[in-house]
Amino acid sequence: MKQELAHIALVVKDYDEAIAFYTEKLDFTLVEDTFLKADNKRWVIIKPSGSQGCSLLLARASNAEQEAHIGNQTGGRVFLFLYTDDFWRDYKKMISRKIHFIREPAEHAYGTVAVFEDLYGNKWDFIEPKENGGGFSID
Repeated sequence: MKQELAHIALVVKDYDEAIAFYTEKLDFTLVEDTFLKADNKRWVIIKPSGSQGCSLLLARASNAEQEAHIGNQTGGRVFLFLYTDDFWRDYKKMISRKIHFIREPAEHAYGTVAVFEDLYGNKWDFIEPKENGGGFSID
């Protein structure tokens, strides 16, 4: 049997501001943006440039309960993990684009990591994994 994660839903306030943040600040690729007339919503898929893996489904909050969880889908824990093949190149670019890092870069057995927040406050681990560092791979 072969299975894989296809998408992770990320609850957002507004489609266009989320698309702008991820594509302009983090260089993600907009894969699809389709209006679903029957539901009055959009099917918006983004993913890191060059990624062949899981993507994010930007899901606009449609009620008060969903709105309450924007930016805190995991109760304050790191939510998503973004790998890179060159930490310092991308970290400097992210700093220049005013990405808010809440934990400074640190070296660990598994790689170089820092924690940033997206436009809504979701926490992300930004990681350049080391070879053979706990089974991580960025092929």
